Amino acid sequence: MRFLLLFLLLHLHLSRSAAARPPRMPEYRALLSIKAAITEDPQSALASWNLTTSHCTWKGVTCDPSGRHVTALDISNLSLTGTLSSDVGQLRFLVNLSAAANSISGPVPPQISDIPNLRYLNLSNNVFNLSFPPQLYRLKNLQVLDLYNNNLTGDFPSQAYLLTNLRHLHLGGNFFTGEIPPEFGSFAYLEYLAVSGNELSGAIPPEIGNLTQLKELYIGYFNAFIGGIPKEIGNLSQLVRFDAANCGLSGEIPAEIGNLQNLDTLFLQVNGLSGGLTPELGNLKSLKSMDLSNNMFTGEIPPSFAELKNLTLLNLFRNKLTGSIPDFIGELPELQVLQLWENNFTGIIPQSLGSNGNLQEVDVSSNKLTGNLPPNLCNGSHLHTLITLGNFLFGPIPESLGQCESLSRIRMGENYLNGSIPKGLLSLPKLTQVELQDNLLSGAFPETDGSSTSVGQISLSNNHLTGPLPPSIGNFVGVQKLLLDGNKFSGNIPAEIGSYSSCQSHNEFTGPIAPEISQCKLLTFVDLSRNQLSGDIPEEITGMRILNYLNLSRNHLMGSIPSSILSLTSVDFSFNNLSGLVPGTGQFSYFNYTSFLGNPNLCGPYLGPCKEGIASGAERPHEKGTFSPSMKLLLVIGLLVCSIVFAVAAIIKARSLKKRRCSCLEAHAFQRLDFTCDDVLDSLKEDNIIGKGGAGIVYKGVMPNGN
Repeated sequence: MRFLLLFLLLHLHLSRSAAARPPRMPEYRALLSIKAAITEDPQSALASWNLTTSHCTWKGVTCDPSGRHVTALDISNLSLTGTLSSDVGQLRFLVNLSAAANSISGPVPPQISDIPNLRYLNLSNNVFNLSFPPQLYRLKNLQVLDLYNNNLTGDFPSQAYLLTNLRHLHLGGNFFTGEIPPEFGSFAYLEYLAVSGNELSGAIPPEIGNLTQLKELYIGYFNAFIGGIPKEIGNLSQLVRFDAANCGLSGEIPAEIGNLQNLDTLFLQVNGLSGGLTPELGNLKSLKSMDLSNNMFTGEIPPSFAELKNLTLLNLFRNKLTGSIPDFIGELPELQVLQLWENNFTGIIPQSLGSNGNLQEVDVSSNKLTGNLPPNLCNGSHLHTLITLGNFLFGPIPESLGQCESLSRIRMGENYLNGSIPKGLLSLPKLTQVELQDNLLSGAFPETDGSSTSVGQISLSNNHLTGPLPPSIGNFVGVQKLLLDGNKFSGNIPAEIGSYSSCQSHNEFTGPIAPEISQCKLLTFVDLSRNQLSGDIPEEITGMRILNYLNLSRNHLMGSIPSSILSLTSVDFSFNNLSGLVPGTGQFSYFNYTSFLGNPNLCGPYLGPCKEGIASGAERPHEKGTFSPSMKLLLVIGLLVCSIVFAVAAIIKARSLKKRRCSCLEAHAFQRLDFTCDDVLDSLKEDNIIGKGGAGIVYKGVMPNGN
């Protein structure tokens, strides 16, 4: 009797539950409810979603072979806009499409649960916003859920683990907050998990190590976890890719990570990881890409790294690593990219580097390396970037680099390289940047065959290069910056140099400035100072309308300064043999007088009056003065008295300003300063002027603390 009563009660409960549940709508109406809730469809991607055709033919919809059940919905990459509503009470069973348009506030309404066979749902790369739609929890057969790169906000969907059949879960690229819940370790079949690019916090739960089927794990970028990598990560024996870059990790890499024998990608860059490089990383025999850059690792590269025979990318830059670069690094058979810059490596670069024929990019700059450059860096002709600047390298540049047709960037400045520039180096077809400045290179500027449109910058400053510049320098028709200063080039400046947009040369050039320099209408920067140039400043230079920097100082130039140079913002004509009146129009009224010093026959403001018979650079026949000598003396005395009165007034005015202590200024202190307004006012004097321009006068001020 008791069992019969229980059976009746249970039957009554189930009957009431069934009666309370609304009948399931047709799947095509559930899809139409999604379309109705989308507020913007800029590509009209869902135009095919209408009742004139079968819903199994609609864009992004896939049905089973019977044509009765929707199994996949992919409306990704369509720039759709809508609100993933969590207000279930607002949504009701749809009678017709017009009712749907009035009642639905989100593209994932509860009616999506009326597609019970849905296994694949991809809404990525759209503009859906608000919170995670809880109605998705009802899709018990869902295997793939991709919401990547939308505007979803609110708490991290902690109950997503209820979707027990998930294989692929991508929630990255949104604005979820909160922590990864420990329950995320209960996915039995999950192979792909991405929560990167959110605003998550807290610790990475050790339960994540229970995802034994996981192959790809992405948790980095914009998240800010506390603590480090849990040692349980070593339980993910199927893991192939692990990306935890830029997410606030600290501590050491756990030794257990060496258990991930299938791992081919390890990205841990831009974190606060410290300690030595875990030797167990050498156990990752399948590893192809390892980026541990921008951390605080110390010590040397472990010998175990020699076992990483499949490694193609090794990034260890911006750490605190020491010791030498092991020879086995140059012997890794598949290595393509090696970036070790900004560490404290010493010793020589492995001489076998590049011998594998696969090397594409090398950057070992800003270390303390010595010795010669490896001779076979370009074996296989794949090398496109070679950066070694800021070391103590010596010896010649390998001749083989002159035949490395794949090279596009060479930055080997600030070393002690000697010998000549290899033949053909500046003629390489893909070359865009050459920096060899601050070395001990000698010999002549290399001849080139044919024109080069790819090279944009050539910097050979501060070497021991000699001889004349060849006419073939004009072959670099794409060069925007040519820096040759600090060498011993001689002879005339070839007319072909006028094709550049930036030119700097402190050498021993003689002869006149080639008028052809004006042929480059895009020239913005010219520095020909500290040479032996003579003759006049060519009038053609006035046609260079966008030239803003011109430095011709410390030469032997003669004649006048062309008055029609109007576009310049900075000039230096000092220490030449120029004569005449300095132009007073245009920008010339703002230039510092120091730009004209050292020219005894120049006259004008700050330089004194023009000598009698000299104006605009030409001596005129002597004319009888208008005033008598006594009248001139009276004028001079009068000017002197006026100057004294003006100086006294200026001193009184300055003291009154000090007493006011900058009361005329409205000051807002955003940080503590080690100087006062008085210190600033003391700097506003003629001797401290360093420039003048359209924005006013620029002063240099030294504060009491030395700044």
